[in-house]
Order: sequence, then structure tokens, then C-alpha cells
Amino acid sequence: MNEVAARQIVLAARPQGKPKSTDFRLEEGVVSTPGAGQVLLKVLYLSLDPYMRGRMDDRKSYPKPLRLGEVITGETVAQVLISNHPAYADGDIVLAPTGWRTHALSDSALLRKLDPAFAPITTGLGVLGMPGLRPSAVCI
Repeated sequence: MNEVAARQIVLAARPQGKPKSTDFRLEEGVVSTPGAGQVLLKVLYLSLDPYMRGRMDDRKSYPKPLRLGEVITGETVAQVLISNHPAYADGDIVLAPTGWRTHALSDSALLRKLDPAFAPITTGLGVLGMPGLRPSAVCI
């Protein structure tokens, strides 16, 4: 497998009020085979979080604004299709900041393995992910 067909959603225009479909654009392309230390991911689920709306505006906010043409950012639950990294095997399920795309390469620095035997993998985008595990939500 040298390349995989991939799709991604990018910000096409700054929303004025409620976002419309014309504020986004579907782009098609390819993702190449992972190099040494990389993994190829297939996105299974993606997040849709309130902070994303603020990133669509070009104004000062706590998250950095997206540039026009940039992939909509966000966490995803993904499956490792091909691993060239010793910590990950083909088939592993991970939480990954790929943004809104079907496939992505990762050097694995920001990946976190999810155990489907422990909890449904979708919990990685909720209670066992960024919304549930932020530091202020952790009880000691």
C-alpha cells in the first residue's frame, strides 16, 4: 500500500452567526505510507466541541483561530492501519488530534491508546477524553 485515498473538511469561510455548509469545504487527496516511527490512522469517530466555533472566527480567543483552508481541528478516535512505530500495532485504537479527516499520518507523539475492553472507544471523545479528563475535573 503506497497511498490511501483520504478526505478532509477545511474552513472555507468565516461563519457569520450560525455556521452554514458553505463555511466548510470537502477536499480529497491521498496520504502516503508511514515512514520510520510513524503510523497511518483511519478515523472512526471525530469530536464536535463548543470551543471549535471560537476557532472559526478571526479574533482573539483562548484557542488559536483557524486559517481559511485549514483542516477543522479536533480529537478523533482512530484505528492504526499501518504501524512503523514500536509502541503501536496494526489494529490498535487510539485517541488522536487528526482533525476532521478520514486518514492521517502521525509520529505518535500525541496519540493515546484506548482499550475497547475497558470502555466503549467513543468515551475517548467524552468522559475519558479531553472534556472529562481536563485537570480541573480530576479529583484527588
